[in-house]
Amino acid sequence: MITFLRRRALSSVVPLVVVVLGVFCLARLTGDPASLYLPLNATDRMREEFAERNGFDQPVLSQMFDYLGGVLHLDFGESLRTGQAAGGMALDAFPATLQLAGFTMLIAVLGAAVVGSWAALRPNGLADRVCSTMSMVAASVPDFWLAIVGVWIFAVTLGWLPTSGVTGHGIWILPIATLAVRPFGVLVQVVRGAMVSALSSPYVKLARSKGADDRRVVTHHALRNAAAPALTVAGDLTVGLVNGAVVVETIFGWPGIGKLMIDSILQRDFAVLQAAVLVTAVAIFVLNILIDVCYALLDARVRQPVGAT
Repeated sequence: MITFLRRRALSSVVPLVVVVLGVFCLARLTGDPASLYLPLNATDRMREEFAERNGFDQPVLSQMFDYLGGVLHLDFGESLRTGQAAGGMALDAFPATLQLAGFTMLIAVLGAAVVGSWAALRPNGLADRVCSTMSMVAASVPDFWLAIVGVWIFAVTLGWLPTSGVTGHGIWILPIATLAVRPFGVLVQVVRGAMVSALSSPYVKLARSKGADDRRVVTHHALRNAAAPALTVAGDLTVGLVNGAVVVETIFGWPGIGKLMIDSILQRDFAVLQAAVLVTAVAIFVLNILIDVCYALLDARVRQPVGAT
C-alpha cells in the first residue's frame, strides 16, 4: 500500500506544477494591477514605484522563478489588496468550502439512499419511473440556474431565506440545496441500479423466504452491498463540488475559496489567486488519492503497477 501511495503521489506532481504555472501565466493576462490600485491621475513615477515594490518590473520568467522559489518555502506572497499573507487568506477561506461540500454530499447521499432504494423495490413501477425521471432532470440542471431561481423564489419573493451572510442557520439552506440537486440526481440512479441488482440476489431471496419485510431486506442486506458503487461515485462528485463551488459561492456571498478566487481575479490580486488555486488543487489531489486508496482497499488489482501480472 505504501508503494501504491508513493506512486500515486508522484504521479500528481506534474499536473500540480502545470496548474500552478498555468494560473501564474493566466493571471498576468487579466491586466495591470496598477490601474486598480493607483489613482486615475497617477504619474509614471508612481506606476514605476508600484511595479518595483511588487516585483512587476521584472521579466515574467523571473517573476515565475521567484514565485516557485517562494512556494517551495511555503511563501505565497502578499495580497495587493489587504497586505496579508496570500497563503493564510486561502487557508482561512478553504474550510468554508469544505464544510459546504461536506454537508452537501452528506444530504445528497442520505437522500439518494432513501429514494433510490424506494424506487428499486418496485422496478419499472410508477414510483420507479417518477424517481428515475426526476433524478435525470436533477442531474442535468445547471447549478447557477438553480441558485438564481432559488434566490428569486425563497429570498426575494417569499422572503423566507437570506441571500447571503455569515451568521444564522438559514444561510446554509440555499447554497446546500443548490449544490445538492445534481449529486442527488446522479446518486439516485446509481443507488437504484445497484439496489435492483442486489434485491434480485440469492441471499435477498433467502432473506425474504425467511419472512424479512422490505425495510429489513433493504437496510440489513441489499443496501450494504449496494453501497460500494454509490460511495465510489460520491467520492468523485465530492471532488467536483470542491472544484465547482465557485459560481454558487459567488452568487450567495459564501466566504469560501471559490468566492476568494473570483474576488482576486476582479481585483487582479495575483498572489491570492495563485494561492487559492494551489490550495484547491492540492485538496483535490488529496481527495483523489483518498478515493484511489478506497479503490485499492476494495480491489487488490488496483495496487499492482501498470503492466504487472
